[in-house]
Amino acid sequence: MLDFLLRWLRRPRPKPHAGIPADYLALKESHQHLQTIFNQAAVGIALVNMETGRFERVNQRYADILGYTRQELNGQLVFKLSSPDDDNRLTQTLRDELRQGKRASFHIEKRQIRKDGQTVWIDLTVAPVEQDDGLRLYDIGVIQDITERRQMQDALRVSEAHLRNILDHLPLGILQSGSATQRVFYNRNFMDMTGYSSKELVNPGSWWRLAFPDASERHEAKTRWSTLRAQAAAQGGLIERSEYNIRRADGTFCSMAISGILLDTGEIAIFEDLSRYKAAEEQINYLAYYDSLTGLANRRLLKERLAETLHQGIRSKQCGAVLMLGLDRFKTLNEARGHSCGDQLLRQVAQQLRACLQPDDTLARYAGDTFVLVMAASQQTPDKAAQQASQLGQKILLILRSASILLDGQSYRGTASIGVAVFQGQDETPETLLQQVDMAMYQAKANGRNTLAFYDTQTQARISKRAKLEADLQIAIEQGQLQPYFQPQVRSGQIVGAEVLVRWPHPSQGLISPAQFIPLAEETGLIIPLGGQILRAACLQLAQWQQDPVLAKLTLSVNISPLQFYREDFVDQVLDVLQQTGANPRLLGLEITESLLLQNVESTVIKMQQLKAQGLRFALDDFGTGYSSLAYLKRLPLDELKIDQSFVQDALGDASDAALVRTIVSLGDAFGLQVIAEGVETDAQRRFLQAQGCLSWQGYLFGRPTPVDQFEKLVHGYGQASA
Repeated sequence: MLDFLLRWLRRPRPKPHAGIPADYLALKESHQHLQTIFNQAAVGIALVNMETGRFERVNQRYADILGYTRQELNGQLVFKLSSPDDDNRLTQTLRDELRQGKRASFHIEKRQIRKDGQTVWIDLTVAPVEQDDGLRLYDIGVIQDITERRQMQDALRVSEAHLRNILDHLPLGILQSGSATQRVFYNRNFMDMTGYSSKELVNPGSWWRLAFPDASERHEAKTRWSTLRAQAAAQGGLIERSEYNIRRADGTFCSMAISGILLDTGEIAIFEDLSRYKAAEEQINYLAYYDSLTGLANRRLLKERLAETLHQGIRSKQCGAVLMLGLDRFKTLNEARGHSCGDQLLRQVAQQLRACLQPDDTLARYAGDTFVLVMAASQQTPDKAAQQASQLGQKILLILRSASILLDGQSYRGTASIGVAVFQGQDETPETLLQQVDMAMYQAKANGRNTLAFYDTQTQARISKRAKLEADLQIAIEQGQLQPYFQPQVRSGQIVGAEVLVRWPHPSQGLISPAQFIPLAEETGLIIPLGGQILRAACLQLAQWQQDPVLAKLTLSVNISPLQFYREDFVDQVLDVLQQTGANPRLLGLEITESLLLQNVESTVIKMQQLKAQGLRFALDDFGTGYSSLAYLKRLPLDELKIDQSFVQDALGDASDAALVRTIVSLGDAFGLQVIAEGVETDAQRRFLQAQGCLSWQGYLFGRPTPVDQFEKLVHGYGQASA
């Protein structure tokens, strides 16, 4: 259309001649024909004055596209219709080049503003109209409304961007290749997984060369992919998932599962990085067979390795041994300094034990603070295996008690108890051996800890008896079978209080000695619920005695286990019991032992001060038998020292014990503490203590531990109790 108009506008003009009316008529007819085409053209046409930049003439289609009438557009400045969102400097530059003859025409897509304010996209072609003399005074522009097409293009770009965004955020790698165009498309995750970029993936063949640098491996991978691709072509187009070991751009190799979809123009390969799954699988397998804290074999792997060792012993007809090591007082450490310190100790002990292993030995963390070492079946006789195990066990004991371990920056020296069982690879099973070595370890603990014991039938009998006693003790605590007993404490001939002790009337065995079940309760942790029951019983008794004027001023002392004291909520538990029972805290004394002071003196002092602020009293029990020092007596907020009964009973015949008694009494006086002697059984002992200045006593001379009703009768028999 533009070419036709230009040819017409540039046609030779016939010279006017009055004698040639035919030419005039032809010209008029041609003008009318052009006017008809101009007005009825399907495209917008405008004639623009180059000098003024205004419309000289527009056709109806041009006016319709912009929403004006032809009359409204005639004479308007062209640039005022341009959208401010466009860079109109380019259009102006192109028009200047037309005027200067630097170009014959130009074509551009741009936006213009309709009369109603809406924006319309137009396809604009502009060319100059040359006059006969070569001047360029006018531009002729042809426009088409391409708004719908541009909207479709914009929508397509948005859709493509949205699709690309989705593909980029997929947890899978996508690589699309076209068999016809040899082009490749990949998403961002593919780049992250492989590291390859567009510069490297110039065609589908590039991928195979990069991912499989070895020719034979590349051939195998491509052959497998081609086979799966052929199967997919026959079965619906889905390429079956298969695992490949590919090389990344950084040179490392990783396992990837690749599946795909066949297209008419190529294929889409879908990549799944299996590294995380492989690592998770390895982690699961590791956790199934290894202890996460120490890195040692766990119980499951231990049993498998032990079974293998037994089979080897049967085949070789040789003997080996199993050692079970339990850390001494590990529960006390956990309670006193926290599980973090306990974990540090376990890790460091595991490291020390590793250093003692032979290549064919197995070391495992069996449970809690218990380790098991399986020595390979390499000895010809059980005696030689036992000798080898004993040497190894003694070496381990020496290392543990000699090593200074740092726990949260503080030095710690620990010991262990080791049980040993020898096997000949005959009738033994992993289960029976572990049971035997467990019994031997508990025998080592019973022998005083920091020692080694071999399994024997007597050990089994003792361990079985102990296990039965533990089970019965658990039931007794749950059912409230254990009872508080009261042993009087006397000062100046008057009963001023009592120590609350505990007795166990067993349903079938009768009264069981505290020497049997108290250490067991300490070792198993049952002392915590048991101690709580006795503390509550004492507070209930104090509250009841407030109704009796003879008993109302009596004090009660309760023994506190280190395991109880180390609990973070110990202070709150004591205060809760006092509040719930209504007992007077000034009548309650708590007895602690010197072993409690060895773990964390700072924490001990803080807890004692918190309870003393509420009126409670503290006594240091069995003073002189442990690791007492003047520094402890100076720092601890104590009220009383208790002289151990072993000193009292031998004081009359042993000068050293007599001197110890005098020293303790003097220390009590020096620090402003009351001193009470335990185990006073004769009047001679009482007189000796009185002569040394010790005026408070406890022992069989004044009364045995008895149930509360008998104790109350004893007090009433003594008369009015005094402070």
